[in-house]
Amino acid sequence: MKRILVIDNDSTWVSQASVLPYEVETAHGSLDALRRLRQRAYDVMVTSGRTHIDEDLALFRESRRVRPGLKAIFLAPSATAPDVIAALRAHVFGCLVAPFTITEVADMIRAAAEAVDWHDGIQVIAARPEWISLRVTCSLVTAERLTGFMSAMRADVPETVRDDLLFAFREVLMNAMEHGAGFDPEKVIEVSAVKTARAIVYYFRDPGQGFDPGAVSHSAIANTADPMAHLEHRAAQGLRPGGFGMLIVRQLVDEVMYSEAGNEVLLIKHTQ
Repeated sequence: MKRILVIDNDSTWVSQASVLPYEVETAHGSLDALRRLRQRAYDVMVTSGRTHIDEDLALFRESRRVRPGLKAIFLAPSATAPDVIAALRAHVFGCLVAPFTITEVADMIRAAAEAVDWHDGIQVIAARPEWISLRVTCSLVTAERLTGFMSAMRADVPETVRDDLLFAFREVLMNAMEHGAGFDPEKVIEVSAVKTARAIVYYFRDPGQGFDPGAVSHSAIANTADPMAHLEHRAAQGLRPGGFGMLIVRQLVDEVMYSEAGNEVLLIKHTQ
């Protein structure tokens, strides 16, 4: 059975975590967590929602000396872009910034407990607080992890704007993984996130041959006169249900731009 180490004194949280199909133990602070890690192995460590990311990173680095394969989920009361970049570079599995729900934490614990070959799923190519460039492997767990980190990085924008951005970000990332890379775990997607004084910009480049956005019959965006018509095309091609994603994305961000080949996408959301 997978073992989860939760650093928290909140009995309500622990009782909720205990319904997971894992062995859950509670550590009362960082020193107690290190003591327990020296005594036995755990698969996932979940930090306290009251400690900041710099404190969690110090604990995680020390924990990795004892348990090199340990996965960490950071729960934080707040975060800055440098905090998130540091967590990505340290190969933290996931990061949630308040407010978050028990369900969100439980879902991330499940993902971490069951994940394999995840460690190099997100590679930081270059990073500054206003501009980060990444290379990510094509898997659902990588997409969910990266979406979580992008949410934490944009904790400085209003929640409704952030929700719109994250939906658009995840949809385009999943399209790149599915259509551009065929969910081949050996292929990678290039992703950049840029914040300017007046906009937030996301850039995606997949390894596929590209496409003509106006000639994709399996997408609702190519059938604006009859958005349901694409469902028959998707079924005929054996594709999963869907196809409305990009239609929604265009309503959530201000600009969507494709390269000539169609394998590069820019999302632009004006903040002023």
